Amino acid sequence: MEAVTHQRERLGRFVDLARVYRGWTKGELSTALRRDPTKIIPQSGNPKLDLIAGIAEALDWTIGDVAESVCNDTTVRSNRDDETSFDSMDKAVYEAHREARWNDMIDLSKAMLSKAETPKQRAIAFNRMAGGYNGLGRYANALRVIQAAITEPGIPESTRFMLHINLANAHYTLWHLVEAKSIASELISQIGTVDRAERNERARFAFLKFVRGNSIRRMMSESDSRIRMLAEMSREDLSDACDMYEELNKEFDEPYYRGLRNVCRGALIEIDAADGASSAEDAVKRVLEGLDGVVDPSQVEPDIELESWGWWAIFGCNITLRHLSGDKMHRHMAVFTNKAIEIGERLGNWSMRERAFTLEHFRRQQADIQGVSQEPWPLDDEDIRVITGTMGRFPAFRDVGWQILQNAQVLESE
Repeated sequence: MEAVTHQRERLGRFVDLARVYRGWTKGELSTALRRDPTKIIPQSGNPKLDLIAGIAEALDWTIGDVAESVCNDTTVRSNRDDETSFDSMDKAVYEAHREARWNDMIDLSKAMLSKAETPKQRAIAFNRMAGGYNGLGRYANALRVIQAAITEPGIPESTRFMLHINLANAHYTLWHLVEAKSIASELISQIGTVDRAERNERARFAFLKFVRGNSIRRMMSESDSRIRMLAEMSREDLSDACDMYEELNKEFDEPYYRGLRNVCRGALIEIDAADGASSAEDAVKRVLEGLDGVVDPSQVEPDIELESWGWWAIFGCNITLRHLSGDKMHRHMAVFTNKAIEIGERLGNWSMRERAFTLEHFRRQQADIQGVSQEPWPLDDEDIRVITGTMGRFPAFRDVGWQILQNAQVLESE
């Protein structure tokens, strides 16, 4: 009953806000919302979609923002003992992160917000929450939370710098390539004046080069006329990042550094093929030789090193689609997309799944254009679930997702 009361109160606040914003009387509001003036707020507290849409139109908000605000209690409440400290919760978040308990990370981070007493603590809590959303593949949520953290006034420059690094990566993950490149470039120019002898500074610089280099690499698929220039720019950044991660790994021997170094190595193979530094056939051969080490991803530790081989498979897809044709293209693409999907499933990596499904869809489109006979895409219930989840996480994938589902004839029609 208390939950219903809170829900009705939240909905009532938005209805009243819409009335004040528009300067309407209650009668005018009820007319706009197509509701009986005495029954605007449902007894259950759960609004129908048309009411949410009406409030959004009245407020000049998006339907999604109104739905999220109405249906989620914006008052942070902690069900933990009031004596639990911010630092204790932060340690618990780290534990949840190590164990990949992403929902626990988010819940703990919300509790941290209720304990935060300074802008820095609020920013840290938001950043931890973004980590939880990122683990769940809810990248748009992670982006919004990082943006909220950055707006906190008076946070230390080191904290703000860290948040902007995460912001650049969030944009890169969502394929906001211009934003990712621009933010990374600005931060690289800032950190260029800092002594990078410290491990933390070196790691940050390497990661910024990684993000900018890969953002530019992805831009190659958008512009054939600029591909050589983009390849050269991307090569410079990713070569630097690869060398830095090599040095960091020699000193500290961490899977994280080895994984990111390996992603750089694979990306450089794609770049060499793109600008003619190596032949497409040789590049594909190098990728296939690398993937020989992960014949059965289910038997490999699900960590960032395995993830790096999943990205090698995606780089192989990019090379194959860009440079090969006919039976050779379809044969290699089948190998690469299957491997990327296998590794993506092993890791629960939504970003990798999005790339694998998108690239396989492109391959099938090419086959149709070329008149190549092919079997229908054999989607099982798990594939459909994953495609649907990917559509929710990547707005740019939604059209592709609908086409995949419709072409596979898995959706019932009237």
